[in-house]
Amino acid sequence: MENIAFKMKLKPGMKAEYIKRHAEIWPELKQLLIDTGVSDYTIFLDEESNTLFAVQKASGEEGSQDLGKLDIVQRWWKHMADLMETNPDHSPLIVPLEKVWHMD
Repeated sequence: MENIAFKMKLKPGMKAEYIKRHAEIWPELKQLLIDTGVSDYTIFLDEESNTLFAVQKASGEEGSQDLGKLDIVQRWWKHMADLMETNPDHSPLIVPLEKVWHMD
């Protein structure tokens, strides 16, 4: 299992809606993540900077952000685009984070 971490940016005032939409994550999207080896996926929010920090375990070669060619992922990105900073294709603007230490 590989830990993958990245950060994203939430638009001001969108916390409640972001939480609501994730509470209602589409079952088929959740199943896709599980089927492709993504597990233990957590997103944290730093409210002071509106920075989202995501960490997930991936058993395969790809994390959730590598699934962007799939229709359901593209639809989810469009569904979330009004809440976050995004690329022109509606994918979240992410910044990969480098692991510099891990406590076993």
